[in-house]
Amino acid sequence: QVRLVESGGGLVQAGGSLRLSCAASGLTFSDFAMGWIRQAPGKEREFVAAISWNGGTTPYADSVKGRFTISRDNAKNTVYLQMNRLKPEDTAVYYCAANPRVTLSTYGYDYWGPGTQVTVSS
Repeated sequence: QVRLVESGGGLVQAGGSLRLSCAASGLTFSDFAMGWIRQAPGKEREFVAAISWNGGTTPYADSVKGRFTISRDNAKNTVYLQMNRLKPEDTAVYYCAANPRVTLSTYGYDYWGPGTQVTVSS
């Protein structure tokens, strides 16, 4: 079956950086667009970034544009989210998700990982 597993979350001070990874299995990775979605305590899920199958399309939420970079390695079935200049408001559980097409909808993904916690202290 399809499995997405995130890693790389943790506790970091404001201004710091983290790199999230998401390893996919059970699907033809290059057939899928990938996305990162986050959910802070007490808030709705929020689209963060997505990447098309070949990396040619990479939309970002305005709140992370210029600070976060999404990338993928189809040979390793892995998608990444490099997060720089982190802010306390970036604190959330970050989910990796897969869909045949790039979508900015927080619920428009077919497959989801369990999530990884990112906490940014002030």
